[in-house]
This record gives sequence, structure tokens and C-alpha cells, in this order.
Amino acid sequence: MTRILLTGAGGFIGSAVLAALRARPETGVIRAVARSAAPPGTVRVAADLTDPATLRGAADGADVLVHLAAAVSGDEDACAAVNVLGTRALLAEAARAGVGRILHLSTTAVYGPGPHRGIDVDGVTPAPVSAASRTRLIGERAALDAGAVVLRAPLVLGAGDRWVVPCLAELTRRVPARWDGGAALLSLVAVEDLARLVAGLALGPERPPSGVHHAGHPEPVRSGALLDALAEHGVLPPTPGQDWPWERCLAELRRVPGVFSERQFALLAQDHWYRSTEIWRSTGTDPGPGPLHRLAAAAPWYRDHLARTDATATERSSEGVAKAASG
Repeated sequence: MTRILLTGAGGFIGSAVLAALRARPETGVIRAVARSAAPPGTVRVAADLTDPATLRGAADGADVLVHLAAAVSGDEDACAAVNVLGTRALLAEAARAGVGRILHLSTTAVYGPGPHRGIDVDGVTPAPVSAASRTRLIGERAALDAGAVVLRAPLVLGAGDRWVVPCLAELTRRVPARWDGGAALLSLVAVEDLARLVAGLALGPERPPSGVHHAGHPEPVRSGALLDALAEHGVLPPTPGQDWPWERCLAELRRVPGVFSERQFALLAQDHWYRSTEIWRSTGTDPGPGPLHRLAAAAPWYRDHLARTDATATERSSEGVAKAASG
């Protein structure tokens, strides 16, 4: 039985990976690094990545470290505390404890602005633009020095996704058209398929060689096809028929205020496609039918989440109007 040390077990991807690990008979005890309560089915390791001293002994007895936790927002110091200093301390503990296999989750966002069209690993020089991505790239280097398998995940879809589809919901309201004909090719992966890949790497009979791999589904998806599939499942309204060129899309985005930036719009509306076949083939893992086929199962969660988000925004707007009137 393989003993796992898992970070990020309570997160969007981590909870899916935990389920995938528990579904496999080779899995032994799963110890979850957590500041407070650990998810069901795990044994809590009371530790905090932002406090390296608490990690002492965390890896004792583990056969595999699956490091999924990351700071994905915040300033440079806040992100570095988790993605660099915490990661280095955790890897040092894994080395001290003799952990034989390390998996480290990263992101294709380390490449920076696109467009990116069918690139292999490091087919372009990484040029991250956010504090989160810059520090995650530094964390990757530490993981590689420790002999880890590093997975750069692209856009991840599924129940629990609070970024990709919520971002699309806002952007389709602000720019109500087919963005550049909906032709952009995007690397996507369903969270349950990514979780199966991670579990396979953690528990496979052969220790995978250290290195960086793209972890998207092998087949990229057109942005228009993604929006059509979300509309088909009642998650988003149908995309209006008009086809706007890129410059007009940007002009409309700038005209209509919102939370998400031009950079984030470009990430979803221009080519961001990374070749990902190799890791699935080399591990003998079936990548599944593709992220669009998985949307039916995730659609109820998305509909509920977006409805609650809209209700909260409406409530805040009404409170703001009431305060202004009373003032």
C-alpha cells in the first residue's frame, strides 16, 4: 500500500485528486497537510506552508508527495511565501524523509501572454506576468531539483471551478459576440481527468522520470465550441450570432467595466494551446472523452454557482444604491 502526503486536498483540484486516489486499491494512508480540519478520508498533518518550521516531520513515512497547494492570487510576498518558501521547505522535508516520488502541480500560465499555438514544453521561453505565476515558476525549479514530475495544467473545468466559467460568464456579457469567430484553440482539461492522471503518476508501478509535462487533454478545443457547449447545458446564454474581429472585441471590453482584465480575456479568446499527448501516452492513462463531454455532469454546479454569484452581486448593488440614497 502506497502512503501519500498530499497538499491542497481541500481545493478544487485537490479534492478531485483525493477522490481519485481513494478510488484506487493501491492507496494506503493519505496524510493531508492542513492548517485546520483535514478532508474526510485523510489523516491531518497540522502544518502551514507559510510557516516552514511547522513542516518538520510532515513527510515522515510517506512514499509519495503530491504537492498541489499554491497561492494563485496576492502580491509577490504572499505568493512567494507559499509557492517558493513553503515549497522549498516541503521538498527539503521530503528529501530528509527519503520520499521516493514527488509530483508537483504548476500551470501553463508560467509562459505568460500568448498567443501560443501547439507548443511543446518550453517551446517558448516562460515569461510569467503575475506574482502567482512568477513564484510558481520558481517553485517548479525547486521541484525539478528535487527530482519531481512537474505538471503544467492549462484551464481546468468542472464542479468547483470558480475562475474559467465565471470569467466566461462576465466576458460574454461585456463582449456579446463571437470573439474572432470563436476560432481560438484552447488547452483544457476536466478536473476529474487531471485527477486520474495525478493518481496514476502517484501510484504507477514505475517511478516516472523527473521533468516538466503539459497536463491538458490532448485535443484542444475551439473557444466557440466551449461557449456553445456551455449554452447547450444552460450554463451560459447562447452566443450572439455576430462575429467581431479582435480589435472590436477589445474596444468593447474596454468600454464596459468589469472584474476581468484584457490579459484574462486574451487567455480565453486567443490561441493558448499546449501539446499534451506525451504524458498520457507514457503513463498509459486514458485522457477521457474530452472536457466538453464532461460538462453535462458539472453543469448543475456551474448553474447554481453563477446564480448565487449573480444574486450576491445584485444584493451588493442594491445595498450601494440604498446607502447612496440615504446619504
